[in-house]
Amino acid sequence: MSAVTLIVLYLVTAIFFLAVDAVMLTKFMRPLFERYVGDWLLDSPRLGAAAVFYLAYVAGLVYLVSRPALAAGDPMQALVQGAILGAMAYGTYEFTNWATLRNWSVVQVMVDTTWGAVLTGVSAWVGVTVARVVA
Repeated sequence: MSAVTLIVLYLVTAIFFLAVDAVMLTKFMRPLFERYVGDWLLDSPRLGAAAVFYLAYVAGLVYLVSRPALAAGDPMQALVQGAILGAMAYGTYEFTNWATLRNWSVVQVMVDTTWGAVLTGVSAWVGVTVARVVA
């Protein structure tokens, strides 16, 4: 697999992931989190910390899921394995908070864990699908 193909795969996955998650975070997740832990939220997110997470998460997604799916020529592999990775990653955060924080809600756990699975799986699928066409 060429470097250009990997760059396309990473960039497409990252752009899609960030764009879709930005909408979800502002329109749905922030209001949900405000309901349960609103007094814990910052007025504005720490963008540096968010950037580190997004860049590293997409790199891990590409390395663990998308690159093998692209090599296999199977975007559906990326969708399924990406969804599993997303459920595990977002679920780790959510279930740990639910286990340890008084005001955390099972609603937050279910919504955000499901969102992580959908977002990660679809982002991997989009990246692989576009990289197969472009590169």
